Amino acid sequence: MSEKIVDLFTDGGCRGNPGVGAWGACLRSAGREKVLWGFVPETTNNRMELTAALRGLEALKRPSIVRVVSDSRYLRDGMARWLAGWQRRGWRTAGGDAVKNRDIWEALAAVAARHEIQWEWVRGHSGHVENERVDALLNLVMDRYAAGGQAQEGEGWL
Repeated sequence: MSEKIVDLFTDGGCRGNPGVGAWGACLRSAGREKVLWGFVPETTNNRMELTAALRGLEALKRPSIVRVVSDSRYLRDGMARWLAGWQRRGWRTAGGDAVKNRDIWEALAAVAARHEIQWEWVRGHSGHVENERVDALLNLVMDRYAAGGQAQEGEGWL
């Protein structure tokens, strides 16, 4: 495992659920930050929360020690508590239902396996600086692309 330590702050949201959605992620390591974002014209809040983490982890070029910070208990609990059971039961919940968003969970599990990850939950809209930043980013993305209605993704260094 690399000694590179990365903080990944993520958030996803929708206007309507399902509805217009976006996700934002901020990677921070060694004093540099990279922001990633995406817009989806018709999606769910949970898909956007998962996609933010997926895209952030996919952006890492080598195995890293990663602290993923999200206001989504669905993301945190799914990765830290439920994933192994879902896989053992053939992507079924403890109650026997099919796992929702399986496609993203499978992709997230595959990319997460390359890293050493700590999944951390923070309360949304509570003044956590980085969580507020990625929330503002995804809302800006929804504002910008909602009228055009086409899926978009982007990134940049700060």
